[in-house]
Amino acid sequence: MPNPSQTHTRLVTVVLTGAAFLAGLDLFIVNVAFGEIGRDLGVASLGRLSWVLTAYAVVYASLLVPMGRLTDRYGRKGGFVAGLALFTLASLACALSTGLWELVAFRALQAVGAAAMTPASLGLLLAALPPERRAPAARLWAMTGALAAAFGPAIGGGLVQLSWHWAFLINLPIGALLVVAAIRYVPDVRHNQDAPRPDLTGATVLALAIGSLVLALVQGDEWGWSSGRVLAAFAGAAVGLVVFAWSIIHHPAPVIDPALLKVASFSWANVATVVFNVGFGIALLSRILWMQQEWGYSAVRTGLAVASGPIVVPIVALLAARLFPRTPPGHLIAAGSVLFAASAVWQTLAISTTPAYWSSMFGPWVLGGVAVGLAMPNLVAAATSALPPAQAATGSGVVSTARQLGLVLGTSAMVGILGAGLPSVDRYQVLWLFLAACSLLAAAAAVAMELSRRPVVVAVPEAVQA
Repeated sequence: MPNPSQTHTRLVTVVLTGAAFLAGLDLFIVNVAFGEIGRDLGVASLGRLSWVLTAYAVVYASLLVPMGRLTDRYGRKGGFVAGLALFTLASLACALSTGLWELVAFRALQAVGAAAMTPASLGLLLAALPPERRAPAARLWAMTGALAAAFGPAIGGGLVQLSWHWAFLINLPIGALLVVAAIRYVPDVRHNQDAPRPDLTGATVLALAIGSLVLALVQGDEWGWSSGRVLAAFAGAAVGLVVFAWSIIHHPAPVIDPALLKVASFSWANVATVVFNVGFGIALLSRILWMQQEWGYSAVRTGLAVASGPIVVPIVALLAARLFPRTPPGHLIAAGSVLFAASAVWQTLAISTTPAYWSSMFGPWVLGGVAVGLAMPNLVAAATSALPPAQAATGSGVVSTARQLGLVLGTSAMVGILGAGLPSVDRYQVLWLFLAACSLLAAAAAVAMELSRRPVVVAVPEAVQA
């Protein structure tokens, strides 16, 4: 007979990891629904349509750390339930949207909810479990992203066959069930009411700066890279980043603690995270666009085809943890990044305008899944392992922010390289070579991170030793 206490603990774990899974699932389903959304809303411009993805990622990246601190200050359970409820209601609003910018606005609202519930869910999960069960639970929570990547494309393809609206409506029953279960079963934890209020102004400035950069990248081809609007957007991004840097130094509770940036291994890990995810953001969406636009694949066929790569990710991540438990995470990140570059080069050489999934896409995509399985799980571990325990939660939040920034920049760079109209094969090949270059930069950053961990040995002359 099951112990009631164990049953309650399992329910809490299911609710809190389920929320993280829901947020990840939404990302991959919307990617598959991307083309159908554009056709139904009459949006032919890839640049304008990309805001469906980038608006969410920009807001989520900017608010993730401040929302985590708000829930720490005012109560994690309240923040988790409020964020989950907002995410669910915003999903309904997205499904009912009849225009592009209406959908983009509600996607941004979705991101606010996700930014509140994601860090609170991990904090509540660790607080609800005994110490010996926290590490496995944290790995399970982190693995939900990989599981969402494995199942999201196939689920999204099936839903989009009905209507793209179902890409958002699927969140309603799951979100409502999780809200009710969270209120009933998830215990609250003591919060720090004396903690300073987080820098929401700095977070807003960061969002505006990133938004300006994205605007310049996605509209550069259409408006002209030397046009006044594009140059003004680049200038706005530069000014915003300078103001954000100033706020980090002067605010009592900045979005990013300057002390974290003084840890060289942490800084290099975040560089690797941003650059690797630039490539990751390109890899997924570019293949979806290729199969739907060039090969004429349906959404469900695209979803099943794309699933072959992500489904490898959790398998490789688990095997790597078992087979290489003592291998420094930077080495695994570097290996994964080099393999990701190799998969992009392979894709560039193998691609054909004639539909030929098994000979021209399956191999590169599966190799990419192996690469992601090696690199992704180790990025957070690499960034936080050098930090004191009190800063680990904030550090993981910064890494998650870096991941989202990479995805934003990857999507934006993809739009800028592919350009307006139906992209040519040559442009896709340039895009995948750019992906390979980003992956090699991520490998170099991972190597630099490991070198920064090593103690500096100063040679002492023999005369001095004597």
